[in-house]
Amino acid sequence: MTTTNDKPTLKLSGRDGNAFALLAAAQKAARKAGWTAESINAVLAEARGGDYDHLLQTLMTHFDVC
Repeated sequence: MTTTNDKPTLKLSGRDGNAFALLAAAQKAARKAGWTAESINAVLAEARGGDYDHLLQTLMTHFDVC
């Protein structure tokens, strides 16, 4: 899905924990890392495909979460 083997860094600490804020931060990090729009949309769709825990697990799979 991603355009590179390296996972972009996604800082979750200090965020309000709102799912929409996390998705926006992930989208910004992916764009900065040079992901294609298709890759970004696929990961975000996967993240939205379940509950809040699923969202976090998906982000931790595709990003270097700190």
